[in-house]
Amino acid sequence: MIIMKWEVVREFQLREILNYAFLLLFLCQSGFPQDNSIVVQVDATDKGKPLKHVWQYFGYDECNYTTTPEAVDLAQTVVDMNQERVYLRSHFLLNNGDGKAALKWGSTNVYQENQQGEPIYSWQIMDDIMDTVVGAGALPLVEIGFMPRDLSSRPEPYRNSDIYRLDGGCFYAPKDYNKWADLIRVWAQHSKQRYPDVEQTWLWELWNEPNIGYFHGTLEEYIKLFDHTEYALHEVLPKAILGGPHTAGVGGDYLRNFLTHCAKGINSITGEKGTRLDYIGFHAKGGVRLSDGHVQMNLGNQLRQHRDGFSIVGGFMEFKTTPIIIGEADPDGCAACPSSRFPERGYRNVSAYAAYEVAMMKHTLDLAEQENVNLQGIVTWAWMFDGQPWFDGFRSLATNGVHKPVLNGFKMLGMLQGNRIPLYSSGAAGLDAILDGQLRNRADIDGFATGTPYKAQVVLWNYHDNLVESSPANIKLEIKYPDHKARKARIVHYRVDELHSNAYDVWLKMGSPQDPTPSQIQALKEAGHLEALEPIRFIPIVGGRLNLSFKLPRFAVSLIEVEWITP
Repeated sequence: MIIMKWEVVREFQLREILNYAFLLLFLCQSGFPQDNSIVVQVDATDKGKPLKHVWQYFGYDECNYTTTPEAVDLAQTVVDMNQERVYLRSHFLLNNGDGKAALKWGSTNVYQENQQGEPIYSWQIMDDIMDTVVGAGALPLVEIGFMPRDLSSRPEPYRNSDIYRLDGGCFYAPKDYNKWADLIRVWAQHSKQRYPDVEQTWLWELWNEPNIGYFHGTLEEYIKLFDHTEYALHEVLPKAILGGPHTAGVGGDYLRNFLTHCAKGINSITGEKGTRLDYIGFHAKGGVRLSDGHVQMNLGNQLRQHRDGFSIVGGFMEFKTTPIIIGEADPDGCAACPSSRFPERGYRNVSAYAAYEVAMMKHTLDLAEQENVNLQGIVTWAWMFDGQPWFDGFRSLATNGVHKPVLNGFKMLGMLQGNRIPLYSSGAAGLDAILDGQLRNRADIDGFATGTPYKAQVVLWNYHDNLVESSPANIKLEIKYPDHKARKARIVHYRVDELHSNAYDVWLKMGSPQDPTPSQIQALKEAGHLEALEPIRFIPIVGGRLNLSFKLPRFAVSLIEVEWITP
């Protein structure tokens, strides 16, 4: 006998218990046969609550890739496929160099000094980058970093020794904090003059992952840098939204100590208590490896980092309602590591990447609700790598202008409208089991749903941490309809799996060409579109319920759109 102390059960946990109780009742009353099928029940009679769109944030290391033709097309794609404003984030915006993109490197030459130590500003490359972002209809999540050569406290050698090391002089604290603050003022003023809505709509952050090799300095030096940056930026743009510290994970006590300073520490500029902090950023990665000859992912590990970050933020009364942006949230930590060299990254070309991302978004929304924090965005650190081999396994949304399966998963998320409504799946692993690492032993066949007065949308996935073949799941989907006047529904079923919305599969069947013909490229681009599983069909509604049955393969994602048809 299990005895529960109901006074300590959180609202979220209680709701989960009630949800499963409701599902058991539904199973008893349902007309579905009691077999091994996965039963999914959606209640479209429930008005639900607004769905937070948190997935329209993307990032990449190489800021100079922003202006290449493929990146311009991709930026337009992600803007067009989302209903909310898209944000783009990149590294190296203040670096010195040749202005050309290279793997894990970029430069703009914004700041240099003459022989007298006086600043020389050049905005051409920076303007091209920002013009491209806003020209596509997106907004910058401006990463303030890294250190210009002439401001670095250790300027030489300035550039990384290779793409897998963070040892360049660009990752050091400034030799002069006042000159750094002046740079921020000039940058803010230039942006204000060039982009009228910069103060109201752009997001800003200081640095990237200062708790690891991206910053060769102490926490105290980062805090000092943040105080100077915050003071200078808000001196020019009082309403600008500035966040930090964008740690790798929570960084042990790094995030907590930074928040402690912002809440009640002594500001190094004003000498007063605390430093303004408009949003809180941290990063989280899952982890991939080869295990018994197959790729093994780790969704639970990533979600545990999300939970830990939320818990730390929730522990500060000063930041209970402060927005949180998970500035990088990915299955692993090296976007520029191709699967041709690191075979454990092989997930990046296949539909498992899409299933992971869609599942991660839903479970992170649930975690934020459970921890009672204000989650604003989740940045997917994946974009494109210009001039690289076809499907070389970089962590990217597209390859040579062709959309990969993961991008089609994001297209599904971008299509969601209305309020989030209840969905219960008998195949769901459950948040607690996922956090406990149980997706190594079982699948998570789950989803979430949205509703408007005229439509319901259901996203379902079949995810497992182990990338091995498995039999498809038999799905029995029932949607409870909110208006008995309708007699039928229009069904559109989109699918990402091995055979649908999957240019990689088509490329393999072509023989994996690295120099595809124009007709092959056109076929690959067509295969990269989001594809319907079947023709549009109309299904009768009986007794206020709509019933659908279909197979959901392992690592597949489905989006079922149901439009109610009234006489």
